[in-house]
Amino acid sequence: MNSWSELLEASQKALIGSKNPNAGVQFLIDKKKGFIKDLSEHTGRNTILYFSSFLHKRSSDTSINDKDINAFMANLYNLDKTKGLDLILHTPGGDLSATEQIIHYLKSYFDGDVRAIVPQMSMSAGSMIAVSCKSIIMGRQSCLGPFDPQFNGVPCQSAIREFYKAVDDVAANPASLGLWQTIISKLNPTFLALCEQADQLSEELTESILLDKQLDNEGKKKIKDVFQKNENSKIHSRHINRDKCKDAGLNIIDLEDDQKMQDLVLGIHHCCMILGEQSNILKIVENNIGGGYINQSRQ
Repeated sequence: MNSWSELLEASQKALIGSKNPNAGVQFLIDKKKGFIKDLSEHTGRNTILYFSSFLHKRSSDTSINDKDINAFMANLYNLDKTKGLDLILHTPGGDLSATEQIIHYLKSYFDGDVRAIVPQMSMSAGSMIAVSCKSIIMGRQSCLGPFDPQFNGVPCQSAIREFYKAVDDVAANPASLGLWQTIISKLNPTFLALCEQADQLSEELTESILLDKQLDNEGKKKIKDVFQKNENSKIHSRHINRDKCKDAGLNIIDLEDDQKMQDLVLGIHHCCMILGEQSNILKIVENNIGGGYINQSRQ
């Protein structure tokens, strides 16, 4: 009973048969806990779920942020470091500095033995976390996304390219100055400098991640071209599927290769997605030994 429809039907039956108005939600929470425990027993590894309800709710708390370090601290407590970690990711991404800290924390705790599992989407900074892992388990439906930096929702690399295009256009055709003045004048005074700094930070973090993978220059370039270069990905929401991740040189494992793992991973994901729709849960960070952190909307 791991499919979306089966879990939804079972949660509705639990609600109908109970006087507790939260019986359906509680059924899904308990079912999810059981799936996470079973997955850990199946793999022989620690498991931590990092799930965001970003597809259902608009809140800054659905993004990666500094609060997540406390959530991971609570979840790492009492885990056996020697067993490594399987990190289930479903996230839109978020703050780059918080992402850097999470990557360092998890990899140092487990001596680099971290695998990412992506049931559906791990975008932007979430992709950066996935790429930092020693391998990524993905299904046919799974995707990562570009992690070129954004500033106030604007792609930093695009903003920088547009500015230098203006410089070149005006040098070649001074009559275009008026048009470009109208466009550039709408930018805040420090905007371009901040974009350049964000791009430099992204480059440094990406280089640090790829250094751990011991890739040659060509291998690094392939990954950067797919994930970091905005001129190649075109849009920040671009879905980079499993085949493209393999082509980029990432160590990708097909989720379908292990049927039991696939059933458990998708069972966890479906429980979380239904909870995202039917409850006020914004984010879940939970491990296989009962530790957990849930961020809920006050509404």
